[in-house]
Amino acid sequence: MTTRKEAQPRRLIHTRDLLRELIARDIQLRYRGSFLGILWTLLNPLAELLVLMFVFGTVLNVAIPNFSAYLFTGLIAYGWFQTSVNFATLSIVGNRELVRRPGVPIAVLPIVTVAANLVHFLLSLPILIGLLLYSGVTLSATAAALPLIIALEFVLILGFAYPVATINVWFRDTQHVLRIALQLLFYLTPIFYETSTVPKNLQWFYALNPLSHLVDAYRAVLLRGELPATGSVLYLTVFSAVLLVVGFAAFRRASYRFADEL
Repeated sequence: MTTRKEAQPRRLIHTRDLLRELIARDIQLRYRGSFLGILWTLLNPLAELLVLMFVFGTVLNVAIPNFSAYLFTGLIAYGWFQTSVNFATLSIVGNRELVRRPGVPIAVLPIVTVAANLVHFLLSLPILIGLLLYSGVTLSATAAALPLIIALEFVLILGFAYPVATINVWFRDTQHVLRIALQLLFYLTPIFYETSTVPKNLQWFYALNPLSHLVDAYRAVLLRGELPATGSVLYLTVFSAVLLVVGFAAFRRASYRFADEL
């Protein structure tokens, strides 16, 4: 007879293998039938970079040093967040068979969405490094902190993924409302402008926006060659951790009714 202690490692191995298979399936299904396949992951942010470079770098002549690298850093950081949260709304309603199948830990489904888009984010990093080198930016030792910032963003995204996946089970308009909200948030996050240019009476919003802190953390270690501000990292860490705990608790409490609602 298998004891609980013996069953725990097997359960972890099963969950790890399931995660790997589902992440691979997610990436394959997304680009099935596409001629360029996963290359679209690189073409989309590059096309956006070129458009924004023309508008803000050429037409409006924004005076930000190394603007192409500055802009692309914000684009891929926000892109991972935006795409993951958008797709997370479908992580339950889009996997009816898995949700109804006994023995499948459905809590891994939002993780699969975030991790699959992490792969896309990592594929964009070599382009960012190339832009940095082309702009004359020398990577310093602070770049070693990049994995920690990526881990922080993973936790932040997952903290949003669990509640939106839960809400969308009952309110299918969630994905459409969220798409609009994320588009608005893009312009309210310093992607193509500096926070210092924001009017003082609006600075409080940027101080509360975790994505402002996140994007600045990436730029600090890659462009400025310094560690992110301690207060900024602390706020981002606490915000992400609390959101994940609360979001997962709500997801877990509602998960017993998912199969009946699908």
